Amino acid sequence: MIAVGFDTPGGPEVLRPEELPVPETRAGEVLIKVSHAGVNRPDVVQRQGRYPAPPGASPIPGLEVAGEVVAIGAGVEPEMLNRRVCALVPGGGYAEYCRTDARHCLPVPPSMPMDQAAALPETLFTVWHNVFQRGLARDGETILVHGGTSGIGTMAIMLAKAFEMDVIVTCGSDEKCAAAQELGADHALNYKSQDFVEEVKAITDGKGVELVLDMVAGDYVARNLACLAEDGRHVTIAVQGGMTADIPIVQVMMRRLTMTGSTLRPRSDDFKAMLASDIRDNAWELFESGDLKPVMDQTFPLAEAAAAHARMEAGEHIGKIVLAV
Repeated sequence: MIAVGFDTPGGPEVLRPEELPVPETRAGEVLIKVSHAGVNRPDVVQRQGRYPAPPGASPIPGLEVAGEVVAIGAGVEPEMLNRRVCALVPGGGYAEYCRTDARHCLPVPPSMPMDQAAALPETLFTVWHNVFQRGLARDGETILVHGGTSGIGTMAIMLAKAFEMDVIVTCGSDEKCAAAQELGADHALNYKSQDFVEEVKAITDGKGVELVLDMVAGDYVARNLACLAEDGRHVTIAVQGGMTADIPIVQVMMRRLTMTGSTLRPRSDDFKAMLASDIRDNAWELFESGDLKPVMDQTFPLAEAAAAHARMEAGEHIGKIVLAV
């Protein structure tokens, strides 16, 4: 099979196609003939040498795919064979074939294009776990989401609105703010020209938001905490702005704030299976019915994965970038 990988970390140009053996399925796994693969920020960080694949995972980048199941391992129900699926994978997505735990697959209905299916698992699993499970989001609450037009940001807008939350996002340009509001965000703030802390206070009449989904960390953390209402929750899922933060701990104590965070890729197969099951029970029908669709930016051929990474790093994309395999 053809896969896209790299020998040494570096810029997008280090990505190159190579010929590798087709993976063999193990017990509990399926082999997917990949139609499309999603491109995500962790893929970029892995290529840069700062996010190695966890033990036992493929070193090939790619954390989500869509395609057809062409082989099954021992213990997998026979009905999985030939099924259209999308799946969260621990690596190996940038390839013509990819294996993964059968429990991490979601069924793709005939009406859903495969490029859209490939754009769902990574952001859907991440947002569902961090906003609704860890963040304990509730109907009627207000959430602040940074990076409103990223893959995570657009997914967070859609899901939060589907569950009747008010959504405030930050974006890096007026054009992106307008795009976020078209997607359903109630308020979009240009962080380059507006103080999002003051704007959040004005929007919420001084109360603050119940939940912050943070992808920046660094010096944003203290500012995020200033945006929280009493008993608010702060969930960090990436550290694009820095690995450390100074926290006003007295404010955490006095206003009973909760701080948490997570990374998805290193979690156990059993945990990811539980998460997939929760999504199937509570959110997947929104996508099966077409009520919710991923926001698509641009599709690149597999061999042009370097160009896809360059677009992501440029920060001009709105929604998901995918590879056509």
